[in-house]
Amino acid sequence: MSFLGYTEKISAGDLVIVCRGYERMFAVKIESGAVTQVKGGAVHHDGLIGKTFGSKVYTSNGNNWVIVFHPTPELWTLTLPHRTQIIYTPDASMISLQLDLRPGSKVIESGTGSGGLSHSLARSVAPNGHLYTYEFHDQRAALAREEFRGHGLSEVVTLECRDVCTRGFGLTDTVDAVFLDLPNPWLAVQHAKEAIKVTGGRLCSFSPCIEQVQRTVKELLSSGFTDIDTVECLLRPFDVHPHSLSVPNIGGAESVSRLVRPTLSTQSLYTAQPTTKKIPGHTGFLTFATLPHKQ
Repeated sequence: MSFLGYTEKISAGDLVIVCRGYERMFAVKIESGAVTQVKGGAVHHDGLIGKTFGSKVYTSNGNNWVIVFHPTPELWTLTLPHRTQIIYTPDASMISLQLDLRPGSKVIESGTGSGGLSHSLARSVAPNGHLYTYEFHDQRAALAREEFRGHGLSEVVTLECRDVCTRGFGLTDTVDAVFLDLPNPWLAVQHAKEAIKVTGGRLCSFSPCIEQVQRTVKELLSSGFTDIDTVECLLRPFDVHPHSLSVPNIGGAESVSRLVRPTLSTQSLYTAQPTTKKIPGHTGFLTFATLPHKQ
C-alpha cells in the first residue's frame, strides 16, 4: 500500500490506523491469522481483510468496537513511534504552505528524525517531485528508510545518513526549498543556499529556542536571504456552546410609568471557552526566508 494513494479495501500487509477515540489510535500491520488486543476484546485481522476502510468493526466478544482508517500523514503523525521530537500537523501545514510546495517540487529536509514530516512533504510533492531527507544518526536513518519503503514512498523519497552541517547536502542548484530541523541550523544555511536552484527559493528553519532563531537569522541575512519572518504556531481550540438567557422586556415609557411587571423573553447566546481536549503540539519557532538570486 502507499501513503500517496487510496485503496478502498483492506488487504493483508496493509498498515491501518485502529481508532478507539481521538486520543486512542495506533497503527497496526494487517497479517493473516494475527490478533490485536484492544480494551474490551480482540480484533482478528482475518475479519478485517476485505472490509472497506472506515468500517466499524466489533471485537470478538461483541462488547467493544473500533474504526479502521486508511493511513495518512496526519494520522501517522499521531501514532508513529517517537525516535525524536516530531513536527505536528499545525506546523507541518504551515511549512508546506510557506515553502510553496506542490506536485513536482523538489525539497530538502534535515533531519529526518521520526519521519512524520517526511510523509507530509512527500505527499505535497508527489507524484513527480522529490524529497531529499538527511539524518545523521545511523539507526534512525535505517528505521526511517524501512518505513518509507513499507509505506510506498521510495519513489519520491531519498534518504541519506549524513551530517549536513559539516558535509553539506551533496546537491548543487537542485531543489526549490529547504527545511532545517537541526540543533545548529545556521551551520547549514550556506549549504542550503548552494542546493537551491531557483530565484525565489524558500527556506524554513524550526527551532525550539529563540536564541537559535537569532543566530539563524543573522546567518540568513549575511548569506543574502530576504523576506525573513519568524512565527510561532500555537494551537488553541475552543468549544462553542449555546446558552439560553432570559432577557427582560420592559416595553416603552408608558409601561414603565405604570409600573407594569416586565415580561421575560428567551434569547440564545453562544459562549466560547478553551477546550480541555489534549491536542498534540509543542513550543517552537518557524523562520522563513527567500533567496532572491544566486550569487
